[in-house]
Amino acid sequence: MRIRLNILPSNFLFALVLCCTSFNAHSQQASQDQSYSGSSRFGKNDTLICSAVVYEGDTIEAKILAGVYVWTKRNAAAREAWTRLRNAVYVTYPYARRAGFVFNDIERHIASNPNKIAVNKYINTREKELKKEFTDPLKNLSVYQGKVLMKLINRETAGVNCYDIIKELKGGVSARVWQTVAFVFGSDLKQPYDAKGQDAEIESIVKEVQRMYGYSG
Repeated sequence: MRIRLNILPSNFLFALVLCCTSFNAHSQQASQDQSYSGSSRFGKNDTLICSAVVYEGDTIEAKILAGVYVWTKRNAAAREAWTRLRNAVYVTYPYARRAGFVFNDIERHIASNPNKIAVNKYINTREKELKKEFTDPLKNLSVYQGKVLMKLINRETAGVNCYDIIKELKGGVSARVWQTVAFVFGSDLKQPYDAKGQDAEIESIVKEVQRMYGYSG
């Protein structure tokens, strides 16, 4: 039986995403790939830019291929768990990316504005836009997908967890209330994101999604 998040009061996950809208912590990991820019007498409109490596003096175009996973019958349970995780990342990563974009966009608008009333009015306007765009999709996420989404929001905000974001914007009481709701559903707003440790599989799948759809960072 699949549990869906529309049973949560006030759309738990949706509230988490919306509460983030004025916190600037979106991180971009710079690519270290060497780039080759073809020169042409036609200028930028006839220039090809691609990743490349230098091998024995020759510059050769380089591409990163998606990983190949091999499973045996004995690993059926592990394969099922990985497939579930992979599907959850594919579903939720665009929302985490969107959250990261919104953080930066709103911060640019309010960073130099000392008028708190104007700032709050602007944030409320953006929240209404986001509600219209994401209410239905987020209501349809499963509880498991919601946990993955919180992990990915942590990733896209450079390690700032959902609890700290809610506390910063809505106060400590609201943060504790949502933390209690998260515990009821087996989650934790303070969960960290460890790309090289316990979340290495998620990070690997994120890289796959990025290659698939042309995301950067």
